Amino acid sequence: MKTTMLRSIQSSLTRANNSASSPSTHSLLRRGYSSESAPERKVAVLGAAGGIGQPLALLMKLNPLVSHLSLYDIAGTPGVAADVSHINTRSEVVGFMGEEQLGKALEGSDIVIIPAGVPRKPGMTRDDLFNINAGIVKSLCTAIAKYCPNALVNMISNPVNSTVPIAAEIFKKAGTYDEKKLFGVTTLDVVRAKTFYAGKARVPVEGVNVPVVGGHAGITILPLFSQATPKANNLSGEDLMALTKRTQDGGTEVVEAKAGKGSATLSMAYAGAIFADACLKGLNGVPDVVECSFVQSSITELPFFASKVRLGKNGVEEVLGLGPLSDFEKQGLESLIPELKSSIEKGIAFANKS
Repeated sequence: MKTTMLRSIQSSLTRANNSASSPSTHSLLRRGYSSESAPERKVAVLGAAGGIGQPLALLMKLNPLVSHLSLYDIAGTPGVAADVSHINTRSEVVGFMGEEQLGKALEGSDIVIIPAGVPRKPGMTRDDLFNINAGIVKSLCTAIAKYCPNALVNMISNPVNSTVPIAAEIFKKAGTYDEKKLFGVTTLDVVRAKTFYAGKARVPVEGVNVPVVGGHAGITILPLFSQATPKANNLSGEDLMALTKRTQDGGTEVVEAKAGKGSATLSMAYAGAIFADACLKGLNGVPDVVECSFVQSSITELPFFASKVRLGKNGVEEVLGLGPLSDFEKQGLESLIPELKSSIEKGIAFANKS
């Protein structure tokens, strides 16, 4: 029973990131790699003892593409590592605690996932989060530049619209910046859009694909329901507006449902695991792996923007265009630009002020 469940979870992780791949590659993506044929890959999770970090550590332990799992936090990591290490899957798990062990945690990493920081609390804006989390991201990225400059960096720490530009500036200062290897993880927006759309359109959620572009906060999140598949003819303009608003406010919905005692940790961990799995597949040469991510981009006037990205052996192989937009989506795109621009500039200013 337990073995069957484990295989089912691993299989779902392997399948779940087929969101934008061509149908001809679906069977390949579902097959994934066996433990025997998959190359050695080290994944480091920074903030592994936190609300997102712990379930994310579990999900990465279940991924057969991971051979070494490095768990880091300022406290509590040995317990998390010991717990997760007992799971009978391929990866070896090591826990690291405190700043003096950060270098060892990072050395040799192929992918670094950063959920470190504090969660959003009731009444707290993503702006408030900035002051607390920006410093954490800055110090972690300084260490990444030193100990694993070639790793793919998956940024979860909020506000992503600012923390990704901070990371880019820190890497530029260190002379290690590669725009193909820095990602803002916006997968949770895609996960929510798929779930909400499937529920409203009454279609099986596992077959749904919805691109989400822009940024990763409030109105900067722009789900492109006009491009959703399968096409739903039973949704009105009001329905699509409501779905867009719910996707944008998904984080607040969870914070309020938890009565201020938590934020989106489990769904975020799942989304982070899906995106990391896509990065691993790209590194391993699986063709046509496409996910939405907040990356350096020239498809709009902004230096960073979330859109569909083709992943490969070097990280970003191609940043894909927006495709045809509805009038409502064009208006949403126009509205989000100033706010996203401000968040990006705020991150760059923070990184360069000291």
